[in-house]
Amino acid sequence: MEKKKEEKCWSTHVAFLPMPFQGHINPMLNFAKRLVYKGVKVTIAIPLSKAKSIEVDDSKITIELYSDGSEDGESKTIDSYLKRLEEICTNILSKLVENHQNSKYPPIKCVIYSSGIPFVLNIAKQCGLIGASFFTQSCAVNSMYYHVYHGQLITPVQGPQVSLPGLPLLETHELPSVMSISDPDRSILHLVTNQFSNVEETNWLLFNTFDKLEDEVVKWTVKQWPEKAISIGPTVPSVYMKSGPMASKPDSTPYIEWLNTMDTGSVVYASFGTIAKLREDQIGELAWGIKRSNMYFLWVVRDEEQHKLPTKFQDDISKQGLVVSWCSQLDVLTHKAVGCFLTHCGWNSTIEALSFGVPMIAVPQHIDQPTNAKFVEDIWRVGVRAKVDDKGVVRREEIENCIKDVMQGGRREEFRRNAVMWKELAKEAVDEGGSSDRNIDNFIAGL
Repeated sequence: MEKKKEEKCWSTHVAFLPMPFQGHINPMLNFAKRLVYKGVKVTIAIPLSKAKSIEVDDSKITIELYSDGSEDGESKTIDSYLKRLEEICTNILSKLVENHQNSKYPPIKCVIYSSGIPFVLNIAKQCGLIGASFFTQSCAVNSMYYHVYHGQLITPVQGPQVSLPGLPLLETHELPSVMSISDPDRSILHLVTNQFSNVEETNWLLFNTFDKLEDEVVKWTVKQWPEKAISIGPTVPSVYMKSGPMASKPDSTPYIEWLNTMDTGSVVYASFGTIAKLREDQIGELAWGIKRSNMYFLWVVRDEEQHKLPTKFQDDISKQGLVVSWCSQLDVLTHKAVGCFLTHCGWNSTIEALSFGVPMIAVPQHIDQPTNAKFVEDIWRVGVRAKVDDKGVVRREEIENCIKDVMQGGRREEFRRNAVMWKELAKEAVDEGGSSDRNIDNFIAGL
């Protein structure tokens, strides 16, 4: 009897097939949670290699684990990996559809897949499913990839500037790195532009952004694909959007306990994501720049990167900060002690900081990050971009100055005021009746 009470009457059933990378899985999983809240049954396929790093606190989401070979340390080129992934996705989706034909849940009606694996649409059509492509980067960046795909922007871009519909004037160095440099390995450029290979046949195009954040380029995007392209972001857990900065999270995690002892806005949080591999000299410059700022800090340096830290650095900064190999970024960014985010400007990190009202110091590394950094400084005006020298390294003096500028300088209040504004607009978008919330309702109604 108790079990019956817990069962829910689902309106429909959606499967998720994210690319097997943290930066794709996390936003899609957060979007999945929003669909569940609105009465949609969700099943999401995740590789075994990522299972331990995924936190699913919603028992209503069904997780299907599969092997993509990476848990065995198998190395692949992008092309060979995608070919193998196509075979895997074909098997996974066929199996999911078959398994749920006569299960207690409604049959799967739609598959939401990472835009970087457009071949999933063909598989979905063969299974009689609706296909929805989920774009994990900003509308601004995706619009540039669209123009490259259609031959309207030739790469590598020679410069000095690029003018495109819905976008500010961009310097060559502000473009995604795969567009502005001559690289003999064009596989990544092919990957990001090939997202548009079959968008005309796709039922939906879902963008992890919100209307007011990228107003002009969102309008341009919707004009290209009316009734199909919608903004559904920011895809961050609603509990963080509703609660605001955490005054003091009850948690036994050492870094949270440490943050709980800090004054409001006194800590610099530094993290460069799960993929970026920084040069040893760059990590050294970051280390000494952070130390010289005399600010308290929490710095995430992955285990495989920690050997690049200066000798005895952690002993030298024992009273100033913490270096950890992992943390819950959402818990840190929403903590009252955090005053700014020193970031590589991956889109997930950028939109999380904007959603929680945290000013940024941008140290972009590659792909879409230079463009995101441009918007952080010049469009949203919530922080600064660190300048590189002629060797492509951000020096310690620049790191120190950027930290002091955001945490103490004359523009500190402007950055914080703008960050709070974007936080309020992000919350407005996902609140009931907001632009993203309405778009999600329309998406569900169209299934």
